[in-house]
Amino acid sequence: MTPLVPPALPAARELVAPALRAAVGLLDPVTRRVAAYHLGWADHEGRPADAGGKALRPALAVLSARAAGAPPDLPSAAAVELVHAFSLLHDDIMDGDRVRRHRPAAWTLFGRSEAILAGDALLALAGELLAAAGTPGHAAAAHSLSAATRRLIAGQAMDLEFERRAEVGLEECLRMSADKTGALLACSCAIGALAAGAPPALPQALAAFGAEAGLAFQLVDDLLGIWGSPETTGKPVLSDLRARKKTLPVVAALTGGTPAGARLAGLLAGPGPLAEYELREAARLVEDAGGRAWAEAEAKHRLDVAQRHLADAVLPPSVRTEFLDIAAFITARDH
Repeated sequence: MTPLVPPALPAARELVAPALRAAVGLLDPVTRRVAAYHLGWADHEGRPADAGGKALRPALAVLSARAAGAPPDLPSAAAVELVHAFSLLHDDIMDGDRVRRHRPAAWTLFGRSEAILAGDALLALAGELLAAAGTPGHAAAAHSLSAATRRLIAGQAMDLEFERRAEVGLEECLRMSADKTGALLACSCAIGALAAGAPPALPQALAAFGAEAGLAFQLVDDLLGIWGSPETTGKPVLSDLRARKKTLPVVAALTGGTPAGARLAGLLAGPGPLAEYELREAARLVEDAGGRAWAEAEAKHRLDVAQRHLADAVLPPSVRTEFLDIAAFITARDH
């Protein structure tokens, strides 16, 4: 059963939308059109649409400010969403993914070069928003977001490197995921408190929570990339195996020392695209080799660690509950 979406997510989406639209409105018409499509506000011809994402990162940023006893900080909430949108635009091109949220990926409609430029523009807007706010807290927030973006890029670079390597270790795959996904989640959980000028202990605890929740998020994402339903994920069935991506369940299976893992390695090392029956066999081998069970157990472990970090933080009980609700949602989601 699909878990209920925590109210903080749609509330944050509605709250931050005007700031995002105002920022994107600063772009040139061509780039603005690509960005509006990618963010789900328009179709490919510029007509209004509603196909945006979950607003997970803005919701965490809003809660982060509330954790510090401050009102929602729109520049920081919008900035983390802009960085996330930038990363997805470029990620789709690098991975050759043709579908994003049940629609054609932006690069397939507007072109690779146009999508790259739109991603660059969204990243620039994120920094511009925080710089324009002009407070010491926003300078700290900008530094945190810049560092998280560098880690995100490093994680993406490592992910690309893995595609060219025959062997990848589980620990380095976890480090890649911590950078590619966990870094921006950690920043989102801390950025509102940083902008509010909270004492260091609070953003540090919130960032630690977000880093672990981010790894749990990636583990679930990797599980959905193999066993998720296209009707809910918006991606083709077995998409990660089709691309021979070395995701966490796959690497866990390959490094587990099992006969199924050895057969999986041989199958994935073969030349040419995998046939549909081979993709189904690969998914079965990942499961037989323990990759699925390991990823499910590791996601639960990371969520437990995240909850312990939050337990150590001094923040309003209602805000703690909302953070935990979001963490539970992202590890129980089906898309």
